[in-house]
Amino acid sequence: MRRATMASVAVAVVLIGIKAVAWIMTGSVSMLASLVDSGLDAAASLVTLLAVRQATTPADREHRFGHGKAEALAGLLQAAIVAGSGLFLLFESVRRVIDPVAVEQGLVGIAVMIVSILLTILLVLFQRHVLARADSLAVAGDRLHYLSDLLSNAGVIVALVLAGQFGLVEADGVIAFGVAVILLWGAWGIGSGAYDMLMDRELPDEEREQIKAIVLAEPRVKAMHDLRTRRSGLATFIQLHLELDGDMKLREAHVIADAVELAIMQAFPGAEVIIHEDPDDIVENDGRAASLPV
Repeated sequence: MRRATMASVAVAVVLIGIKAVAWIMTGSVSMLASLVDSGLDAAASLVTLLAVRQATTPADREHRFGHGKAEALAGLLQAAIVAGSGLFLLFESVRRVIDPVAVEQGLVGIAVMIVSILLTILLVLFQRHVLARADSLAVAGDRLHYLSDLLSNAGVIVALVLAGQFGLVEADGVIAFGVAVILLWGAWGIGSGAYDMLMDRELPDEEREQIKAIVLAEPRVKAMHDLRTRRSGLATFIQLHLELDGDMKLREAHVIADAVELAIMQAFPGAEVIIHEDPDDIVENDGRAASLPV
């Protein structure tokens, strides 16, 4: 994860340099949009780098549940940065559509964008490899930036060709408008995922159903209730109550709970699982989340 974040910062810095030169030479607002996007990518990647370093720090005395929510905080900051740039480009693209400007040195811009696309593809492939091994919100958000870059960079090439080779100068502003929309959509996706993690949203329904199926597959389990789940960075937390035969000995109940815990952890590697055993013939009435579904 740390190598992925360092690689994304390095790629963003290189892209900022070559796109800045290309924008100065071409005067293209689409190139400016791509340059701003890369600048934001660099800022967001730097935030991701710091967040991943913090999130992967082991739990300590003051943070018994770890530091995973640093990733969500970074995601919110990423979303704010990207949304701000998207709004800026939205207004700039509209202005350029109304008052188009001729694009110069279009071939230079096209060459720069091809290099940008190749570097971005290599980075996205590496990030996909990392995400296959670690489900990181921060790295996933960073990857989303660069996936949108691939589309926007291709759009810039189209704009440069249409404006430089065919004289359709309005295409420059139109493509920049499309890039702005992509940025805003990406910001929404990143921000909503970070918000869900900060608010301890339950795992997706399909994963909760998977947990229920694992628990009830143990034949000695009568039922279950009070399933609570959440994610914090790379960590997954699962809590539930098992309903067992009320006449069962404590040692046997403990063995069953351990078996259920092991089965859950095999399906959710690295999860922290807390199981409470209840006699099946006792109705709890302690007022805790009584109306919540299992």
